[in-house]
Amino acid sequence: MICRLWFSTLLTMLVVTTVTLIDGCDKKESEISPVPAQPQVQAVEKVEERTVSKESKQVAKESKKVKLETSMGEIVIELNEEAAPVTVKNFLRYVEEGFFDGTIFHRVIPDFMIQGGGFTVDMTKKQTHPPIVNEASNGLKNARGTITMARTNNPDSATAQFFINHKNNDFLNYAGPGKPGYAVFGKVTEGMETVDKIAAVKTATRMGMRDVPVEPVVIKSVQVVSSR
Repeated sequence: MICRLWFSTLLTMLVVTTVTLIDGCDKKESEISPVPAQPQVQAVEKVEERTVSKESKQVAKESKKVKLETSMGEIVIELNEEAAPVTVKNFLRYVEEGFFDGTIFHRVIPDFMIQGGGFTVDMTKKQTHPPIVNEASNGLKNARGTITMARTNNPDSATAQFFINHKNNDFLNYAGPGKPGYAVFGKVTEGMETVDKIAAVKTATRMGMRDVPVEPVVIKSVQVVSSR
């Protein structure tokens, strides 16, 4: 009986320590079902659940590239409009508005991901447009170098925050209605060395948020650099 109780307790501890990605990042890592920081707004755009025939296809033939100019170097990302049309349209809207300029990578966890696009240097959370539908069922995987939307525990709650996977994070992939996953919408084509440098910075707890870089990693600008 004691052995069974010990095994059950150990299993529970392993489950609750799973790290989740949340929009706002003001929840502890031990929470596997984070409560949204504010009431969620009905998603303004809908899209039918679909799959991509070739799951390995991370970038569409016709796509746009955006360049993130950061305080630690450049990152070029090719967006996959074919697989994630709603997500890419939403992301480009923020790019065109200059929303990301002056924001930071506010959550950095090496061998996991770097997250940004929502807070200014003084840790002020920016106001966003209404959330979008989750397109995680598009067949794209959370592989190293892919860019993905951050969200709360509500699948359809992504707004502006995104993260770049620092390694293959298969547990973030779509696996059915019970495991909605996180929507991949592009891939880094240049500048993974910058991602690696950002992932290696020293972090601390700041204003109640964990894994915040001690020295701000600033996104100076984001702009469309090509379309093919």
